[in-house]
Amino acid sequence: MIANVLVMIRKRSRTVIGAALLGCCFMAPQAALAADCQGNPNALGTSRTIVVDPREHPRIGTMQYPETLPLADHEVVLTFDDGPLPKYSNQVLAILASQCVKATFFTIGSQARFNPEGVRKLIAAGHTVGTHSQNHPLTMNKMPLEKVRQEVDDGIASTLAALNGDKSKLAPFFRIPGLMRAEIPEAYLASQGIQVWSADFPADDWRHISPQRVYDLAIQRIEAKHKGILLLHDIQPRTAAALPRILNTLRERGYRVVHVVPATTDRPATPTQPQQWFMHPPTETVATTRWPRIPNFVFTATRTLPAPVFADLDWRDADVLDHAQRARIGLPVRTAWPQPQVAQLAPASTLPIPAADVFRVPEALDLTLLAANRHLAQRAAGPIAGAPRAQAISARQARHPKQAAHQIPAAAHGRGHGAPLHVAPPAASNAAVHVAKRTPRAEASAAGKRVPD
Repeated sequence: MIANVLVMIRKRSRTVIGAALLGCCFMAPQAALAADCQGNPNALGTSRTIVVDPREHPRIGTMQYPETLPLADHEVVLTFDDGPLPKYSNQVLAILASQCVKATFFTIGSQARFNPEGVRKLIAAGHTVGTHSQNHPLTMNKMPLEKVRQEVDDGIASTLAALNGDKSKLAPFFRIPGLMRAEIPEAYLASQGIQVWSADFPADDWRHISPQRVYDLAIQRIEAKHKGILLLHDIQPRTAAALPRILNTLRERGYRVVHVVPATTDRPATPTQPQQWFMHPPTETVATTRWPRIPNFVFTATRTLPAPVFADLDWRDADVLDHAQRARIGLPVRTAWPQPQVAQLAPASTLPIPAADVFRVPEALDLTLLAANRHLAQRAAGPIAGAPRAQAISARQARHPKQAAHQIPAAAHGRGHGAPLHVAPPAASNAAVHVAKRTPRAEASAAGKRVPD
């Protein structure tokens, strides 16, 4: 009897202990989740973690690049720049912890040097840490390669120093300050296996705007694209003030937060399809509207080709002839084009030599010319028809010398009316002849009006 009671007590004890152990096993995950979210059962949480390979997709973010993270609809990745700054970075960390949300932080090397504890807090909270240069220059798009290398390498070295040199804790992610993209920094980062992050939508929290405005811009731009990378800054007080409302609105509207980590040898990249890396992937029913890009070829050796010789310009191609001979095709026969003939020009016609009598003056013409000369001589020696009138005019010119310069000589006057010009001979008598003085101006005017007979 007593033995049976003891056996029953032992069985009941085993049942109670097993039930207690089983209850502990089922309650442990719930207790851990409550501890992570600080007793917030309605936390937004982190829906999933994706692993990316920086070498396969070196540049992401549709604000500047064609590709972005392979997110599904209503999935958002939170990123924060320019930290750590204890006053506001700690507030951002507390807000994210209250919602069990993981994000990606891009630290500045000088900030990590002055606040190494802030970098270690990010790693302890499970966030991803990338770099954002050493001094946050806004001229990386104009820098030469040496300065770009210095900014990138110094920023990584300062952040690693805060992590005690543990490279496994630093992600090969980089965001160019001010999103000043350029070929030199992008090429250098790609050569180092570092992925360049842009964003899909910012909240403009680096501007002098209110927290309400930061909240409005973040939600409006997320709702416009329904997925993507949100750019924020953990050093701004307006960001710390707007972040709780942003997370609550995302949870209310059905958005999910995705955490991004880099691929390693022990952690392969998440399998994806090429079209998933586009914000709006092309569908199968739409034809391709762009030609594929021509790759950049790298020539292993360059040599100068010899200058062509005249034989290279022969119409008979050696390759064609070889092919014709192998194929037993008749050789092409060159067509004998007719050559142009030089036209025979007729001899130029010559004129006969003129005879000597062509230049001889006829005798009748000589007699006519002699008669004309004799007639002119007689007219010059004969009496003047208008002598009395000419003498009267000369006397009047002598009395009025000023008007004489403007008077027309009698001979010229008479010739103007068609009368012949007569020259008066000197008087034979002793009678005095009054001749008016003529001014030089009148003489010049009269001489200009004389016309030879």
